[in-house]
Amino acid sequence: MAHSADHTHHIVHEDGHHDLEELRKFGFWLFLITDCILFSVLFATFAVLKNSTAGGPGPKDIIEMPGVIAETFILLTSSFTSGLAVLAMNNGSRKGLIGWLAVTILLGACFIGLEASEFLKLVSEGHTIRTSAFLSGFFTLVGTHGLHVSVGFFWILALILQLSRHGITPVTVRKVQITSLYWHFLDAVWIFVFSIVYLMGVI
Repeated sequence: MAHSADHTHHIVHEDGHHDLEELRKFGFWLFLITDCILFSVLFATFAVLKNSTAGGPGPKDIIEMPGVIAETFILLTSSFTSGLAVLAMNNGSRKGLIGWLAVTILLGACFIGLEASEFLKLVSEGHTIRTSAFLSGFFTLVGTHGLHVSVGFFWILALILQLSRHGITPVTVRKVQITSLYWHFLDAVWIFVFSIVYLMGVI
């Protein structure tokens, strides 16, 4: 009788834990939807302000495509390594999972470094967020994406530490899945940034 009660309690506990994990996934989807709205507003704002240079530099004057292409290649490669991390997790390889996550944040750090260098160069030349409405829109849109990548960097780093201590568990599986989804989302947003801000800016 006691064994039956313990078994029932275990099932209820597992069901409750499963429901909590699903609720957390749902919460992340809500976060992602709000992020989509945020970037949509920023893209719309940039589209309105892109020609308002106040006599200052325009897109063709500040954009250096070789560096932007390098950033794009690095970020897209990090999306691929993020996918390999999920594949390693599905195969039960903690070492492979941690390894590919480490490569992903290394690439993310390179991307952030290149973007920071771009911003510092512009500021050193006197092109700041206050120079014109165009530059305000540029720094805000590109900078917001860069901030999201920085958050993702520390998020994955914390996840690596958790995986090192606890291994692959239902909790870490859920965290890896949503972190990978977040990273892919940032790559998708960057494609729009690259196309609308940079590529159309130099055409």
